[in-house]
Amino acid sequence: MALSERSPASDAGGPARHVPVLLKEVLKYLDPKSGEVMVDGTFGAGGYSRALLAAGAAVVGIDRDPDAIAGGQPLVEEAKGRLTLVPGQFADLDTYARGAGFEAVDGVVLDLGVSSMQLDQAERGFSFLRDGPLDMRMEQAGPSAADVVNKMPVKDLIRIIGLLGEEKRATTVAHAIDNARKEKPFERTAELSALIEKVLGRSPKKAQIHPATRTFQALRIYVNGELHQAARALGAAERILKPGGRLVLVSFHSLEDRIVKRFFQDRTRTRGGGSRHMPEEDVPPPTFELLTRKAVEAEEAETEANPRARSARLRAGRRTDVPARDLDIHAAGVPRLAEFDGLGG
Repeated sequence: MALSERSPASDAGGPARHVPVLLKEVLKYLDPKSGEVMVDGTFGAGGYSRALLAAGAAVVGIDRDPDAIAGGQPLVEEAKGRLTLVPGQFADLDTYARGAGFEAVDGVVLDLGVSSMQLDQAERGFSFLRDGPLDMRMEQAGPSAADVVNKMPVKDLIRIIGLLGEEKRATTVAHAIDNARKEKPFERTAELSALIEKVLGRSPKKAQIHPATRTFQALRIYVNGELHQAARALGAAERILKPGGRLVLVSFHSLEDRIVKRFFQDRTRTRGGGSRHMPEEDVPPPTFELLTRKAVEAEEAETEANPRARSARLRAGRRTDVPARDLDIHAAGVPRLAEFDGLGG
């Protein structure tokens, strides 16, 4: 089985390379040792897990995609009891780790992009370059991207496309979708992609970036609750890591990286600011210490071999012995959006 890890949204639809991104750096900061327990919260095709197993660690692998769980069974057998593979969302990684018999773990790694395997399969509906059903559901269950596109009120579509896709012309795109769906509901990725390209056109300065990139990113993030999942996973990692445990996160776009950065800023803060006019505020003791002062990026050799590594950003921290705290996901950078139930209606 070829190994694959997550891929940045900016490359959605491009040819997938089954290569774990920033693997050398992930292993450096996770520092796995024989006898330790690691959680790979985004198992994918097992690239990180296989390397952790090779270092002698036991691994709890988690993935919400049934295809990833099925594809990982040969590695489970090969690991001979050191790999536990769990279907589920990484936001609940502490629950899954305890369910596997581990009250605390030595490391957690999360790769927050979309899987190249998912992009490769047109029938999964993630790609704007490969025609398929307008789906995008990682768990292959629940409301799909077609449900959002066809049923969500325009005002909510504008907000989702603007915030989660960072699309400057979100209003134009949303109104074009609304006009078109009145004539015929969207069913295929190619239909939506063609409409957006027609409405936005191609920019000569960004000829290599498809006009539908940002809208497809927004829909995927919303359908799968990716930012909520990422923020909740940070809290779960804080709860399950033992003192000295390492947390390593790889993100691929600014929305994810902002959440990770804010989390570490809050959890490593030792002073509360203040000035000669205002007293210094009390801050809780830090639950993490930084292992990376700034985001770590892929080396040139890796980006040449795997272009999708260009946008990867890695941040890492080491757990202190301070008890875990409650986490406000909105304070961490998760935008407030219409609830999916009822599709904003």
